Amino acid sequence: MRRDRVAPGLRVRERAGERDLEACVRVLAQVHESDGYPVNWPSRPGDWLLGAATLGAWVAELDGRVVGHVSLSRSAPDDAAPGLWSERTGVGVEASAVVSRLYVAPTARGHGIGALLARRAVREARTRALHPVLDVVSSDTAAIALYERLGWELLAVVEREWDPGQRVALRCYAGPSGGTASATGPAADAVAEAAARSASRSPRSAG
Repeated sequence: MRRDRVAPGLRVRERAGERDLEACVRVLAQVHESDGYPVNWPSRPGDWLLGAATLGAWVAELDGRVVGHVSLSRSAPDDAAPGLWSERTGVGVEASAVVSRLYVAPTARGHGIGALLARRAVREARTRALHPVLDVVSSDTAAIALYERLGWELLAVVEREWDPGQRVALRCYAGPSGGTASATGPAADAVAEAAARSASRSPRSAG
């Protein structure tokens, strides 16, 4: 199995200020052009990123450049995974947290950045005694395979309408119980991008 190098100039830190937000929007535009994420480009991408960060947001820096992003938020009424997790466990949706807005610059892949970001968001959820959940577009088979290998539990497959005539199938997952699994490399980065597809009309990111 190939193991990607962890670059010495790589770190994950809290997103801070307008400068970080502008850098995150630039990276998001690169990801959209390369991979089509987000599926529907937001009219105000900065607000789209800010809207998910009710519990926290982090960026990955490689050699001083912002190359990735992730957010953690409380569940919104149109999120699918939190409600499914609540039904499965008998615990209220307020005990869940949604991993979202997770993406990595196309030029920075191969360093396990997606996995680092995912683990950071999950660790924050655990610290707050919340259970991480997310939604993945069903066509993202590589991301699905990785999440399942890491122990994420499939809750259900649901269909959502993001725009008139635009229906998507989402696989809804709950994070593994107790701790986080590790992964690095391009597959982990694919997870990062796929995690962003949430069940809302303006899809969340990882989740």
